[in-house]
Amino acid sequence: MTTVLTVAALTLREAARRRVLRSLAVLTILLLSLSAWGFTRIDAEFGGLTSGESRFAASLVLNLVMFGLSLIAALGTAFLAGPTLAGETESGIALAMLTRPVRRASVLFGKWLGLVAFGTGFVAVAGLAQLLIVLVTTGYWPPSPVTGLALLAAQAVVLLTLGLLLSTTISPMASGIVAVGLFGATWIAGVIGGLGAALGNDSVRRIGTVSQAILPTDGLWRGAMNAFQDPSLLAGFSEAFEGHPFLSAAPLTPAYLGWAAVWTVLILSLAALAFQRRDL
Repeated sequence: MTTVLTVAALTLREAARRRVLRSLAVLTILLLSLSAWGFTRIDAEFGGLTSGESRFAASLVLNLVMFGLSLIAALGTAFLAGPTLAGETESGIALAMLTRPVRRASVLFGKWLGLVAFGTGFVAVAGLAQLLIVLVTTGYWPPSPVTGLALLAAQAVVLLTLGLLLSTTISPMASGIVAVGLFGATWIAGVIGGLGAALGNDSVRRIGTVSQAILPTDGLWRGAMNAFQDPSLLAGFSEAFEGHPFLSAAPLTPAYLGWAAVWTVLILSLAALAFQRRDL
């Protein structure tokens, strides 16, 4: 455990020195600034909205901005996970470390823990800042903000775990590209599945269901959207929820949350096994 915590702390320190962190900070500040301006314009441009329509607009735009934050978190964690393991393996740093009596699994779990701390910390800080912006500009506060942010953090953990597995077999840049590509493909499949459900086409709907089981990022994102929405909107705007990519009609089930946890453990175990067998 001491080794795991030491490697986690070193991973966090190393992540803080990487240029990708500065890029993430710039993108996040830009997104928050644009969202603050956009939310102030909602009231200025659509001052005649009823209270229900105003909550609907705030929920929709909030989900849209939160998707932007989740995409920034996905880019950051995916491109940090690759260099963290594959980069050190290629440069020989990992070999110098592992000549000491240190288990490879302890090193990998330590790096994973450090990346988890980074990803969840980013989501908590950026997400809370966004929620405060919405509160100040529109007066809207989501019904379950802690649940929503926790699911966004879980999405980042799922993706960085996948990136860590990929980094045990392919180059750092390739692992990040593949992880982000799968993230985007799963989201698109989820949108297609939602359209299939709205049209009553079970074959198309299954595309989203299967993709959310193979990679739980989109399922967790849809649960987060539901947590950020006003629950009374479903009764008044039920037709708008059908097939909409930034609205979610139902919360996640405990079974799906359990599957996401099992999926993460399985992928992390595969990463440990692949790293154990890799020739350094």
